[in-house]
Amino acid sequence: MGPLGLIIPMEGGGEDDLHHWPPGVHSFDPKPLFPDAGMDWVNTYLLQAVIGTILVILVWLWFAKDQKVVPGFKQWIGEQLYNMVRNGIGREALGADYRKFTPYLVGLFSFILVNNLFGQFFLTMFPTFSRVGYAYALALLSWLLYNGVGIAKHGLGGYLKLMTMPKGVPGPLYVIIIPLEILSNFIVRPVTLALRLFANLFAGHLVVIVFVVGGSLLLEQTSVVYQIAGGASLLMAFPIFALEIFVGVLQAYIFTVLTAQYVASSLAEDH
Repeated sequence: MGPLGLIIPMEGGGEDDLHHWPPGVHSFDPKPLFPDAGMDWVNTYLLQAVIGTILVILVWLWFAKDQKVVPGFKQWIGEQLYNMVRNGIGREALGADYRKFTPYLVGLFSFILVNNLFGQFFLTMFPTFSRVGYAYALALLSWLLYNGVGIAKHGLGGYLKLMTMPKGVPGPLYVIIIPLEILSNFIVRPVTLALRLFANLFAGHLVVIVFVVGGSLLLEQTSVVYQIAGGASLLMAFPIFALEIFVGVLQAYIFTVLTAQYVASSLAEDH
């Protein structure tokens, strides 16, 4: 494995180097953990998701341990994170109903954040949600939640009427409005929720690959000009890494906010 493999682990690998060079979209393909067992779905992305779940549980248990009236630094950090999601997202979007959904929102934000930050560590380097299937799975959970609570409150018929027949619309226009509302509320919402998360993480990491690989190749040239450009390209990778951290946090926040808003719209009396 060359030096590039330390930065982009999936690009290195002895005999497989020819299959991974040059880096590109295929760099995001998962690596089976047990290639000879015929279980390709047990791969690096699944491992990251499992580790992320365990980390989220352990970190919040650690935050909750030894609570004091006057919080120390550890307790203060936990309280700030919890209050940001509970008050800044849940209470703002859901009003009086925020308490029952706070655990899900906190867990959702934490899980997305941890898995997004996996993309910044040199042992993993690939955000879990740069694989679109995982983004769709998470969006499906939120879709089931906001539709489930809406049906539980309004009944199936009442909920469908709420989501597809907004008040104040002239009767003849329902022929147009109902299909559009079905498309918007039941299909577009989860799809855009997933694609927004996936596309931001996928594109960001692809840009990092371009700068790192391009810089590495330029450094191998004999021209001093190319070598200077290569060094500049590698240096630019670091602020892009920082930007990716910001994007990872932002996308976790946006996904959680939109989930809370979709739940609120399902519980509302008017659409």
